[in-house]
Amino acid sequence: QVQLVEAGGGLVQAGGSLKLSCAASGSLFSFNVAAWYRQFPGKPRETVARILSGKGTYYADSVKGRFAISRDSTKRTLYLQMYNLKPEDTAVYYCYYGYNSRDYWGQGTQVTVSS
Repeated sequence: QVQLVEAGGGLVQAGGSLKLSCAASGSLFSFNVAAWYRQFPGKPRETVARILSGKGTYYADSVKGRFAISRDSTKRTLYLQMYNLKPEDTAVYYCYYGYNSRDYWGQGTQVTVSS
């Protein structure tokens, strides 16, 4: 059973930084896509950043230059380093893995940026 456990969300002032982590357990040792999504109230989830295995990274325009996605394969942990946070970054953040036509989601972590 694959489980993704997120950590690192919280309350931060505008201009501050947070680092989210997503630790995988169970039988997930590779991936096609590793990504972070976020969801604003009443809106669908949107891609924040993703890694395509062997093909590089993608960032949403709204976070480009401020956020960085990375993965430590030895720890099977996905990270999202967020700098210069803005109130409009306030959302629930979810990690995601796609592998062999299966989707795996974390439980979500709240990030709140105060002005």
